[in-house]
Amino acid sequence: MQPEPAFLLHKRPYRETSALVDLLTLAHGRVRAVAQGVQRPGSRSRGRLQPFAPLHVTWVGSGELKRLRLMESTGSAALLAGEGLLCGLYANELLTRVMPLELPAGEVFAFYSATLEALPRPEARASALRRLELALLELLDAEPLFRDLADGELDPQRRYVYRAETRAFEALPPGGSQGLDGRTLRLLASGQWGEAGLAGPAKVLTRAALAPLLGTRPLRSRELMQRLAARRRVASS
Repeated sequence: MQPEPAFLLHKRPYRETSALVDLLTLAHGRVRAVAQGVQRPGSRSRGRLQPFAPLHVTWVGSGELKRLRLMESTGSAALLAGEGLLCGLYANELLTRVMPLELPAGEVFAFYSATLEALPRPEARASALRRLELALLELLDAEPLFRDLADGELDPQRRYVYRAETRAFEALPPGGSQGLDGRTLRLLASGQWGEAGLAGPAKVLTRAALAPLLGTRPLRSRELMQRLAARRRVASS
């Protein structure tokens, strides 16, 4: 096979000197493979196989578990620290948990690459992550449909709660403050995920849509983000 662009999503030790890795690849989506000898001291591949660094890889094998044959670095890793690093870890953990193996995902790969470019800039993080999450939901045919339960248009004067099992929105009784307002949802439906003031509602919506795919086991990266936010609140009080 020709070398394929890839990023490392997850790595864990495997046997004595190898590692079991999950890669996001351009043409084959998420690939799981054994990187032989990569844990050996002095291994040249060890330094290449790092999160957020662009790679070119080849592999062999017909089953779900491949064996890496070629692994070349094609650039420097994104320089992430603090909240930006946690956002990168979240993106990696989300894709590892939710993406099926070897489902072609060119759009997800493109949005992941764009996310890594955005994460060093605090003002760009939220919209980049939301677009990546939406691309993932579209890949899995699980994105919100922005219709009510009767398949009607959303009323900008009503408030709604998202029902992931139907991918539609249930209208709430008038006069309340719960849920998301129809005007905001219509803006999100038109693709305005990066608009000022929509970051909070967009996050609420993508989290609700992803919840059934993630199951009950919490995301480790999300817990780390919550701890960082709590420390900041304490420091500023």
